[in-house]
Amino acid sequence: MRADELLAWRQGQLQRGGSKADFDWLLEFAGGLGWSQLQRLRLDPGQGVALGCGLAEIEALWGQHLTAATPLQYLVGITPWRDFALAVGPGVLIPRQETELLIELVQALGLADRPGLAALRWADLGTGSGCLAVALAQLLPTSLGLAVDCSEAALVQAGANLQSHGAARVSLRRGSWWQPLKPEWGLLDLVVSNPPYIPTSIWRQLAPGVRDHEPPLALDGGVDGLEALRAIAAGAPQALAPGGWLLLEHHYDQSQAVQALLAEQGLEAIQPHRDLEDHWRFVSARRPTLAGERPLPVPGDQPAAESVAGGSHG
Repeated sequence: MRADELLAWRQGQLQRGGSKADFDWLLEFAGGLGWSQLQRLRLDPGQGVALGCGLAEIEALWGQHLTAATPLQYLVGITPWRDFALAVGPGVLIPRQETELLIELVQALGLADRPGLAALRWADLGTGSGCLAVALAQLLPTSLGLAVDCSEAALVQAGANLQSHGAARVSLRRGSWWQPLKPEWGLLDLVVSNPPYIPTSIWRQLAPGVRDHEPPLALDGGVDGLEALRAIAAGAPQALAPGGWLLLEHHYDQSQAVQALLAEQGLEAIQPHRDLEDHWRFVSARRPTLAGERPLPVPGDQPAAESVAGGSHG
């Protein structure tokens, strides 16, 4: 069709409702027409343009999104995250951009530089789509990874993403938090997790696209949102290797509470980290090292005044 015909059709779809950003996202990932290409069409309305699927298909997907609040990522089956595309579907949390910062914190640890040492062992607790596991496998290509989830649907999705991105050194384990990793307790150099942390009362008030479609198992953190975070903190001293790191994502107002949970378990170098909107969204901590061992640097040190008393800071 001609560019001006496509632009007129797009305008008609937007009159049905929804946002321009969402529709253009759908146009890109279902139809293969990126934002920059869309802008160029306006400069030459007479040029020809071809989409990767029919207009009727995009109209149907858009209609489903508008009427049932079904996330577009589920309708298309993919979502961009960091520098790769991940397959997603119902039963798996859609990865958020803010979670990418967990990988930045891992990079700051310098774990890739371990000459003469055994392969680094890491785990992703509550892997969901496998986004963190895929990213860690790429960042630490000689490491051995374990992706854990209690949901079979999540493990199937994570396994597909790991395979499609060549993460052959990552194994899947089904179970709750540390339990399926018992054979590796005391050997884990790095553990990351984006667990459910939204208080139940807040989860019930989320937008329908999230509350009614994304899995409560990956969002609802119990009455105070700390149920999973307590379990993870409690198991960390046994499961982490001496000097091993734990990096967690949490709710924007839980920083002090999560730091306190980690301090109660005897972890050290407890450090908060901000997200893209300047909220304290992450925390890093490590199991104390054995006598004579040299600890790794603390990622992105923040002012000690923001941390819980009792946590040590590198």
